[in-house]
Amino acid sequence: MSRATKRKHVVRELLEERVLPAPRQRIVRVLGTPGNNLHEVETAEGTRFLASMPPRFRRHIWIKRGDFLLVDPIEEGTKVKAEMSLVLLPPHVRFLQRQGLWPEAFTPLERPNPPEGHPPPGDGELFVNTNRAGAVGDAGDSEDDTGDSEDDTGDEDAAGDSEDAAGDNDAAGDSDDAVTHPRDSGDGGRGDTRCPPQ
Repeated sequence: MSRATKRKHVVRELLEERVLPAPRQRIVRVLGTPGNNLHEVETAEGTRFLASMPPRFRRHIWIKRGDFLLVDPIEEGTKVKAEMSLVLLPPHVRFLQRQGLWPEAFTPLERPNPPEGHPPPGDGELFVNTNRAGAVGDAGDSEDDTGDSEDDTGDEDAAGDSEDAAGDNDAAGDSDDAVTHPRDSGDGGRGDTRCPPQ
């Protein structure tokens, strides 16, 4: 079987919405990944041990801290006491909660107000990019608009026209005296790149 076919079967099995644990299987939460396809997990009772990732999941499924797994116990293990059988996604968790099979210790506490920058509880599937502060409604856009409107009033142009009308037609002198912004010069930003003082 090719690698792509294996991946297809693993993903199809992972995306099944109805997952019922066998009598021996347990639901655990991932605490960390010490390496070598081992994951430190915790049961609902608070017991911590290592769970191994079977070869069929390796390089196909990624697990992070806080994820939930369905594991099969390994009786002869001293440190590694379980093997993963399935990674539980949010639809699996909701299904198990509706069936009454979800451990109470793993039920999240309700927060009255979600922290700023995080979606409301109903939008748990949406990704929030925490690397960008204030992505919605940047104040920088409004500053650019006000800067352009000041240039449209023609205050600087009117002063320049009055000097030209007075007989001072030295074009080189006007460009040396006035500090221009590349957007305002009309040359597409290829001219003087100095910005006006702020």
